[in-house]
Amino acid sequence: MIIVTNRIKTKKGMAAKMAPAFTKSGPLQKMEGFHKVEVLITQNIEEYDEMNVNMYWETMENFTLWRNSDHFKEAHKGSKADPEKESPIIGSEMIISEIASTIEASPE
Repeated sequence: MIIVTNRIKTKKGMAAKMAPAFTKSGPLQKMEGFHKVEVLITQNIEEYDEMNVNMYWETMENFTLWRNSDHFKEAHKGSKADPEKESPIIGSEMIISEIASTIEASPE
């Protein structure tokens, strides 16, 4: 399993407003190899907000199919819909990780 993290820096106060857009229902949930999305907001940064959007996929190929799909393009076109409107995004970085080891809580 891989985790694709999009680390997004936004203007202060915008991360919490933007987070639900990454977890709304849609075609992503039916993509082969997709497991889940979680959005984390980094605490204790004063200059800007930072979100880590973690997407869990069975394989890199599954993620690549999503990234090249019409559904992906449709989901991301809203961010370019109004060129007059200033984007709240300061920058972003994609990080791809493979799960190497895990531990879970013990049942009592």
